[in-house]
Amino acid sequence: MNQRLEQTIKNISSLPISEERKEILKPLLSYLQKKRNNDESIRINYICTHNSRRSHLGQIWMQTLASHFNIDTITTYSGGTEATAMAKPIVETLKNQGFEIQQLSQEQNPVYAIKYDLESLPVIGFSKKYDNEFNPNSGFAAIMTCSEADGGCPFVAGSEIRVPITYEDPKISDNTDKQSEVYLTRSNQIASEMYYVLSQLN
Repeated sequence: MNQRLEQTIKNISSLPISEERKEILKPLLSYLQKKRNNDESIRINYICTHNSRRSHLGQIWMQTLASHFNIDTITTYSGGTEATAMAKPIVETLKNQGFEIQQLSQEQNPVYAIKYDLESLPVIGFSKKYDNEFNPNSGFAAIMTCSEADGGCPFVAGSEIRVPITYEDPKISDNTDKQSEVYLTRSNQIASEMYYVLSQLN
């Protein structure tokens, strides 16, 4: 990983996580530990309404941090209850945190290659429904990253476990002078919580 991303990870590793949030994260931690105990591969699908912001942050950070912890059995995905586009402030925030991002297509829903390490395959980022053929159709954990998707999608076909880990939408700051700060805060929160989960695994 490049120095900027390594520094970002060092910074988020020391961010405080409340006991209330740790309780919310516990089902994901238990699921991952059980999979590791059984030497099974792990697939995680982060789901939000539009697959444009929080679900991408979950997908990208969990894949990146799995590499950081040398856990090669985790593969992450993301999806929505509908497809829109990966939000440009998310792309800019991740670039500023040290990710190398290449836009591979120019349509309204662009495809991005997001690299966290020169020696690793990039995370492919684009907006899609959670049951898109790009994503697994069975044997995965569904992580609901927004309350709207959590309430509107009570059953995720093919999932082994469905865990609501919801975050406030950074979209509320779009086109304001707080936009960069709010997006960075949300990215750091999601990264720090995924870091915590992985750091607790045996």
